[in-house]
Amino acid sequence: MANSEIRRTSGRGRLFDSVLDTIGDTPTIRINNLAPEGVNIFVKFEAFNPGASVKDRLAVNIIEAAERSGALKPGQTVVEATSGNTGIGLAMVCAQKGYPLVITMADSFSIERRRLMRMLGAKVVLTPRAEKGFGMYRKAVELAEANGWFLAHQFETEANADIHESTTAREIMADFEGERLDYVVSGYGTGGTVTGLGRVLRKERPETKIILSEPANAQLVGSGHAQERTETGDAAASHPAFEPHPIQGWTPDFIPLVLQEAIDQGYYDQLIPVPGPEGIEWARKLAAQEGILTGISGGSTFAIGMQLADKAEPGSNILVMLPDTGERYLSTPLFEGIPEDMSEEEIEISKSTPGYQMG
Repeated sequence: MANSEIRRTSGRGRLFDSVLDTIGDTPTIRINNLAPEGVNIFVKFEAFNPGASVKDRLAVNIIEAAERSGALKPGQTVVEATSGNTGIGLAMVCAQKGYPLVITMADSFSIERRRLMRMLGAKVVLTPRAEKGFGMYRKAVELAEANGWFLAHQFETEANADIHESTTAREIMADFEGERLDYVVSGYGTGGTVTGLGRVLRKERPETKIILSEPANAQLVGSGHAQERTETGDAAASHPAFEPHPIQGWTPDFIPLVLQEAIDQGYYDQLIPVPGPEGIEWARKLAAQEGILTGISGGSTFAIGMQLADKAEPGSNILVMLPDTGERYLSTPLFEGIPEDMSEEEIEISKSTPGYQMG
């Protein structure tokens, strides 16, 4: 669009029955200032979901699949263990549908996440950070069994990857119809995104290379050490390769059963680890140079996309998944060094006109 033309919109041409009908159809956006010359980088920006993350997709499908099967009864309490985004998505869905929700979450995750869930009507039960992700998962299981609550099972349920197969993958196929798609980059929290994408892309775009990433200091998949599981496939213990890392929402201290399908079926072509500080750096660059405010997980996947771009052949198209918004990380290292008060430079700008008054 020429700069002389005013932007126009025409509406979506429909009325939505509820906020849940606005989930999905997130935009694929070209990177203009950070991409190297000759290579096209795009991001699928999941912050455009109403709950501002990719987890809205699995949240609504977990609840609606359980409603269809009868596993979730009217008015029954829902319980789930989450680092935040799934809990926020579930809180939104449960608020709209009228289900009480209890979230278990390690107290190491950002404060704004628990406040958002409570704002949406959920109860948040904190577990000790020393018990890691497996501790909050175990607490959710205990609460479900003791109270007869519905456990959402985001790490194991078929509803997780199914929704990415039927929505996320289909959106990508439509966005790149008639275009080459050389690489798709994703991290994993539950593994639903990469598993759902893998099911579709392996069949319909076999030339597309799927790149999976995980924290450099917590390489669970990269370790080659199999996850210890119960007879039902649930994680039975914390994975020995896990270490605490700053990429919230990525890589709990076990390999989720949903991700195991992608591992077993070979849905990804390469596993590339990324250091957390590198993810923070690229999230900041995306904000400052592209106007795209994503979290540490988005910065981490973008870091891998930039690595690929440096070696990709001219004309390559690289798609990077950005799971959520940077506003979910205000109390994390992502915003360290971002001041609340005016800097010296800002004070000087203020002083440059007669209206300056401070102190």
